[in-house]
Amino acid sequence: MDIKDHVFVITGGASGLGAATAKMIIDHQGKVLLVDLNEADGNAVAKKLGTHARFVKTDVTNEESAKNAISVAAGMGQLRGLINCAGIAPAQKVVGKDGPHDLGMFTRTIQVNLIGSFNMIRLVTEVMSQLPSLESDERGVVISTASVAAYDGQIGQAAYAASKGGIVAMTLPIARELARFGIRVMAIAPGIMQTPMLLGLPQEVQDSLGKTVPFPARMGKPTEYASLVQHMITNPYLNGETIRLDGAIRMTAK
Repeated sequence: MDIKDHVFVITGGASGLGAATAKMIIDHQGKVLLVDLNEADGNAVAKKLGTHARFVKTDVTNEESAKNAISVAAGMGQLRGLINCAGIAPAQKVVGKDGPHDLGMFTRTIQVNLIGSFNMIRLVTEVMSQLPSLESDERGVVISTASVAAYDGQIGQAAYAASKGGIVAMTLPIARELARFGIRVMAIAPGIMQTPMLLGLPQEVQDSLGKTVPFPARMGKPTEYASLVQHMITNPYLNGETIRLDGAIRMTAK
């Protein structure tokens, strides 16, 4: 699939992995609709990217909010791609010094990371399924963001690991189902990345985290995530797979 002239919806597009992916798509002459709850940053990123980028404040867990964003994207041209980057990463022990894990926090994490991703997938792919197929017989591409925590989650990551494990688990069955429409479905499981959350830590902490990565011994760059997204979009034989992007790290228990 060619990125040029096609429309891609990017959730969590106001910063980090989403913003880097949006820039990659614009650099390849595509169009992007950024969706995020952060209105100020979302508008700023869209303005910086130029006339082929738009922003719509969107709650990915809300059906009507998501439908509104997708309607805007469909009005920009042929909607051929969805990249799910929206997510939250709370940390809490199942049994801590203050009592059991907050159930509301667990529920919210699943709601945003897993259900929010699925909500966008089901609504975007309905639109994609009605588009004419391309020369490659494709109609669209979906890429969600999992995490290495799906495989080796640490103490305190029960909610986060469960939500990202769900992303991994649903990728293959959705890919199998949507194959009849020529829609490919994949996921990326990033390791320790230079996201706003980690960049807010003291530099010595960032350096220490980077040294836990076998090679290269540093945190991953959002541009490296975007580069993998580009390859996933343009390689028609990639489907139904979750690819780790982690410098060969395997997380310790804590």
